[in-house]
Amino acid sequence: MAQDKSKDTPRYSPMDPAELFIRAPAQGHQVVRALVDAMQPQNLDPLNLGDAFMSVSLDMMRNPAKVASAQVELAHDYFRLCQSFAQKAAGLPAEPVVEPEPGDRRFRDPDWEQNPIFDFVKQSYLLTSNWINRQVESVEDLDEAHAKKVRFYTRQFTDAIAPTNFVPTNPAVLRETTQTRGANLLRGMRNLLNDLDFETGKLNIAMTDKSAFEVGHNVATTPGKIVYQTDIFQLIQYEPRTDRQHRVPLLIFPPWINKYYILDLKPENSFIRWALDQGHSVFVVSWVNPDERLAQKTWEDYLNEGVLEAVDAVTRAAGHDRVNAIGYCIGGTLLASALAYMAAKGDERIKMATFFAAQVDFSAPGDLEVFIDEQQLDNLDRMMSEKGYLEAQTMSTSFNMLRSNDLIWTFVINNYLMGKDPYPFDLLYWNADSTRMPRELHMFYLREMYLHNRLSQPGGLKLNGVDIDLGRIEIPIYLQASRDDHIAPYTSVFKAAALYSGPVRFALAGSGHIAGVINPPAANKYCHWLNDEAPDQLDHWLAGAQEHKGSWWPDWHAWTEPQLEGQVAARHPTNGPFDVIEDAPGSYVKQ
Repeated sequence: MAQDKSKDTPRYSPMDPAELFIRAPAQGHQVVRALVDAMQPQNLDPLNLGDAFMSVSLDMMRNPAKVASAQVELAHDYFRLCQSFAQKAAGLPAEPVVEPEPGDRRFRDPDWEQNPIFDFVKQSYLLTSNWINRQVESVEDLDEAHAKKVRFYTRQFTDAIAPTNFVPTNPAVLRETTQTRGANLLRGMRNLLNDLDFETGKLNIAMTDKSAFEVGHNVATTPGKIVYQTDIFQLIQYEPRTDRQHRVPLLIFPPWINKYYILDLKPENSFIRWALDQGHSVFVVSWVNPDERLAQKTWEDYLNEGVLEAVDAVTRAAGHDRVNAIGYCIGGTLLASALAYMAAKGDERIKMATFFAAQVDFSAPGDLEVFIDEQQLDNLDRMMSEKGYLEAQTMSTSFNMLRSNDLIWTFVINNYLMGKDPYPFDLLYWNADSTRMPRELHMFYLREMYLHNRLSQPGGLKLNGVDIDLGRIEIPIYLQASRDDHIAPYTSVFKAAALYSGPVRFALAGSGHIAGVINPPAANKYCHWLNDEAPDQLDHWLAGAQEHKGSWWPDWHAWTEPQLEGQVAARHPTNGPFDVIEDAPGSYVKQ
């Protein structure tokens, strides 16, 4: 778990600049040394960008006429912008030459449009950044992997140089600086120093006020008990919220990249609490936050000691031989491999399965693909070999880069330029409470799934000596994806529909990887799309899909209900075959 530096780093008053300016240079040499140590010969190009951008340079050298034409086009746009600026400065109406994309929230301040100077700065940036991105997109004879990497990191660069990210060119920051006589910048320096890890040189940007939340106190509060545990998970059985419950219990496998309580943030948006209200008997796997002792844990270990052992424990606790399983994100990828293994072994204990934003065919996994190639994975493996695991912050940074304006630069502006403390937000608290990855498990996932896409190939993987074939899975499947998901794109999630042999219901939710899943019916937010015909081709599915307002959760429950074999008396954790170990949320989630 990421270190909470607020507990061991003294905080300085924003009105005491002497302390701040003494502290910064005194500790700055530690940052420089950490950065120099990181720039060893084998780490000079850890992201394997050199070849990709060299290809872009060579293309431009081979096509000087195209480069010259592009420069003329840019010059022409700037000439139009200067004309527009002159008109606006003279008080005359002027049409903008370029406008932000819909949904771009960086330029919401009225001065970006009303003040001619800031309007000019905004439009000149948009012209230049759009032009740069168009040039790299137009490069010819570039293989697809290099093309994706160049486009991704070029967007990172153009996002980073936005005028909103600098004091002199951000009107809101300038107003704050004037009104507070620079106190915002002193507060920002305090925040920056508190976010810097002086031993590693890394900046861990605070996204929320961590002191406002406590697991088990105001997040992860649904009552339950830990009834079973292994080295890699604790099993939570929740107290019933109805007098009778469905005979088939519900077992949830969340991702181990983050902690399970995204499904139980607070009562009003808790999927776990809502499922209990629908009469489900809910069990949830709470994965351990691994350290060096678990470095050698493999995908097979998480199959055997995770999925299979959890299924065995739940059938015993519930007194029923079948379960209804859910897998979220990478938890769904593991569940799919387990279902194929169980099908091959004739194990029918999982009666139906639901996948939240989970990929099994990684042929088109989205922007995360830019982090996956042999050289980057070799570098990552070497880095993990030192401790036996991947630090939580490394994975979080990769995910944040996928939406850098929302998850990086927004907080740079708020924390360091405006000098404000981050707002307490339960979702961002959970997002910052990430976990480490065991070396063997994580490298298997990245190599076999992302790099080689072997899970989608019949016999592409062997687990416990058994050929894994998703086509053997004949149980009913509910496949959920989100329209704006930047981690598991819906186009990738949908590919699973053609791999399973049983009936598949696909639901496309509005919003993204988290909000698309965690969307309680009472909130009446977003929408979702359903198609009862369930065609195999995504474009055909979309063409026939019907839009429905609000949450998809009721559709999921209606899908499960006919398969739940009636109801039984409510199951209480203290009445089961296992001795209660501790109260939920348990100790693993707090590590």
